[in-house]
Amino acid sequence: MIQRKPLVTDNYTADPSAKVFDGKIYIYPSHDRDIDVENNDNGDQYDMQDYHVYVMEDTEHFPKDCGKVLDVKDIPWASKQVWAPDCGKKGDTYYFVFPARDKNGMFRIGIATSKNPAGPFIPEAEPIKGSYSIDPCIFADTDGEQYLTFGGIWGGQLDKYRNNVYDEKNNEPVGDELAVCGKIAKMADDMKSFAEEPRDVVILDENGEPLKGKDHDRRYFEAPCQFKRGDTYYFSYSTGDTHNICYATSKNVYGPYTYQGVLLTPVLGWTNHHYCVEFKGKWYLFYHDCELSGGINQKRNIKFVEMEFNPDGTIKTIDGSLN
Repeated sequence: MIQRKPLVTDNYTADPSAKVFDGKIYIYPSHDRDIDVENNDNGDQYDMQDYHVYVMEDTEHFPKDCGKVLDVKDIPWASKQVWAPDCGKKGDTYYFVFPARDKNGMFRIGIATSKNPAGPFIPEAEPIKGSYSIDPCIFADTDGEQYLTFGGIWGGQLDKYRNNVYDEKNNEPVGDELAVCGKIAKMADDMKSFAEEPRDVVILDENGEPLKGKDHDRRYFEAPCQFKRGDTYYFSYSTGDTHNICYATSKNVYGPYTYQGVLLTPVLGWTNHHYCVEFKGKWYLFYHDCELSGGINQKRNIKFVEMEFNPDGTIKTIDGSLN
């Protein structure tokens, strides 16, 4: 197995999502550019312009590059920074979902479609109505309903929203204020719009209380991934400035979710972003670090490693410092 090795070495790749279509693993990463830009909390150094798709026939061989599938210049509503994407399927159509800044500099979430999981993808003329922020994740439940989770604070602008309304005066909660939550919305039948207003994905502590703003080791920052195992829903995410990938569980797709622990400890580089996928009876964690660039934050590479579940459904913590 090639786990723990950079899966792509001729491009800088980051923020992977991974889906199984037609018995293969399709990887949908962002595409870091080799540019010299000052790092800041707004994320200006992550000036991505296009997407590539990669496909793995199995876990023994490195993925194949399916080529460029979407470029920011072909997205009518977008101006720059096409960040972490995902892809879902309904019927015979694949729905590539991605964030980008609109012409006013606000992050929105767009949809592009194809009849092939490897693209190319044709973008819609407008972003999803009512969408905002970054890091969309499509989750298909066992009953056929599909949901979009999303949101990232700081550069991703989520901390500026309350009740789905933007206000520049809002900031990341501190102290005993309730932490900002990731968002979830059921998708409409057309998979191009929300069927409802986005809701909070509330994460509870061991006492059943929502996490507070001061709890940087556990509170939500960005990079949601939602999956189901048996009758349990898992919601995993990055804590951002403390660099953990944590997870929480619920018996309801909307939550609330109860915090369970750390899935992946910090990796080389500032960001930590991931995706969990089941393939041929085993579970895998796709993630990124900065091994290829020696730690340069905007020059990342995707990797994967096998996940292990305990008998009670908790997940064994993976050491992100290992190569």
